[in-house]
Amino acid sequence: MSDRGRGPEDRLRLGPLLRYVDDTSAAVWVETEDPADVTVNRGDTSASARTFTVHGHHYALVELDGLAPGTTEPYTVSVDDEQVWPPAGSPFPPPVIATLEPGRPLRMAFGSCRTSFTHDEKGNRTHGVDALRAWALRTADQVDPADTDDPDLAPDRLPDLVLFLGDQVYADETTDEMKAFIESRRDIDEPPWTELQDYEEYAHLYRLAWSDPANRWLLSTVPSAMIFDDHDIRDDWNTSLDWRREMEATSWWHGRIVAGLASYWVYQHLGNMSPAERERDEVYVAVRAHRGHDEHDLGPLIDAFAARVDQEPQTYRWSYTRDFDTQARLVVVDSRAARQLDPDNRAMLDPDEAAWLDEQLRGDVDHLLIGTSLPFLLARGLHHLEAFSEALAQGAWGERGGAIGEKLRQVVDLEHWGAFQNSFQEVARQAMEVAAGKRGRAPSTVTFLSGDVHHSYVSEARPAHGRPPLQSTILQAVCSPIRNPLSRNMRFATAVLSYGVAGPVGRLASRSTRVPDAPLTWTYAEGPWFDNNLAFLRLNGPSLKMWWATGEVIDDHERPRLAKVASYELDEQGRPPAHDKVHERLARGLRRRYRDKVKDRVRQR
Repeated sequence: MSDRGRGPEDRLRLGPLLRYVDDTSAAVWVETEDPADVTVNRGDTSASARTFTVHGHHYALVELDGLAPGTTEPYTVSVDDEQVWPPAGSPFPPPVIATLEPGRPLRMAFGSCRTSFTHDEKGNRTHGVDALRAWALRTADQVDPADTDDPDLAPDRLPDLVLFLGDQVYADETTDEMKAFIESRRDIDEPPWTELQDYEEYAHLYRLAWSDPANRWLLSTVPSAMIFDDHDIRDDWNTSLDWRREMEATSWWHGRIVAGLASYWVYQHLGNMSPAERERDEVYVAVRAHRGHDEHDLGPLIDAFAARVDQEPQTYRWSYTRDFDTQARLVVVDSRAARQLDPDNRAMLDPDEAAWLDEQLRGDVDHLLIGTSLPFLLARGLHHLEAFSEALAQGAWGERGGAIGEKLRQVVDLEHWGAFQNSFQEVARQAMEVAAGKRGRAPSTVTFLSGDVHHSYVSEARPAHGRPPLQSTILQAVCSPIRNPLSRNMRFATAVLSYGVAGPVGRLASRSTRVPDAPLTWTYAEGPWFDNNLAFLRLNGPSLKMWWATGEVIDDHERPRLAKVASYELDEQGRPPAHDKVHERLARGLRRRYRDKVKDRVRQR
């Protein structure tokens, strides 16, 4: 393709995304318009990589090494020796690469579920303010701060990582822009209609998700890690064997799952891996073997890989870990592709994946963080209903009950950890062993980080009645959505299920089907809340602090302000906030009043 009429920045189609960064190395991912040599310069350090081609698209992952720990320096990206990033005249600060420093308090952001709508009045009215973009504008000093006295909203340095816990892209619920692109290529009255069909459409969807100038700048300067959830492929992905058979009987599913997993490897998973892991990765080994000036198209090779791992998930691992010296271990779990759906041996994780997770759940760190797109600890009522639905679908009430249970879990999305009871019980036991100091020194916290459910909350867990106390605090922290809020009716339904109405029903139902009691019991410590938001986490020795922030339109839809929604904190000994008797009576009273209000609304309807 000729460069005539294009500026230097036009040669960079997407990115740069700053991906895996540790104390001495950093990886920068880009998509270019043409085959090229891509160079990243940071101070005295420079590294280059040749692009590789997948279905006519050109990518490079540039790996810098030998960086000094705890340093922050600007960087530039060049394509064939022509600087393309940062773009000329950019209103944003220069992008930087900040390396980790052993012993420094760890800072993270996390969240899930983000659709790519416009950021004008219409987009904000229908989908709310993009919390990621509000954070980007605040970080770049592009808006007047709403509260300059809040150090959480104006920290002295950037987070060490932003963790995206699924649904970065929506392959099944497409925007007007995405639908227009699809319609320009094929007949949308034919399957799969306005849902994604192939790799080319996924490439366009990622471009829509990551090309807003503010978000693009943020992703170029804050390291990111990612994992998929269902909408990256399709709603209810791998809910059950019946669901999978129904999909595989269609004319379009094979193309969807192959394109979804192939593009996920290129756009998301490649940057999750450490340099050592990439050296061992079968796909990256093939990429490096074929990378060269002939630009051999690797589309068929990566498609064959995607088709294989869909059918044989045990042959590839999407899960991964990150160690931040002795402060924290982050274990990110694939709770979608690794499922075992055989009704007689149903599990969230197949045996290989389950054994791997068992090995990763260890102490000897201040905090064990477990990233799973699906909340491990849902509201208790929802958890009981999910356990009941699984037992019902498995035939606890006979064949007719099984059909009802299968329909129920697909219609109501009852396919979280509670609906995979064997896996839930196993992981709960492992987490409690870590918290009891049976797998190395007990950490201050065992904290599950999750998204998916389009509301956010913090739950505290403790051993069920009669079990010995634990040394660690077990927490479930959820941040969802970044931008895709529930409708008012769905918020009401979620509140009904969360606040006690479903609790007694769920417990009775699960006991009627002989679901084993959970080894843990848990309650909300904060939440739930429903607006778009992004969560932040700060670890310093045994202490932990989390807070959630949203975007608020004051006078300009294009420039929302960042505002804090909620916060949660453990003290310097890693203990939860003290709840005195007055506080507990007040909380019980508020919950009782809320339940009464919910019941009144149910009767009125």
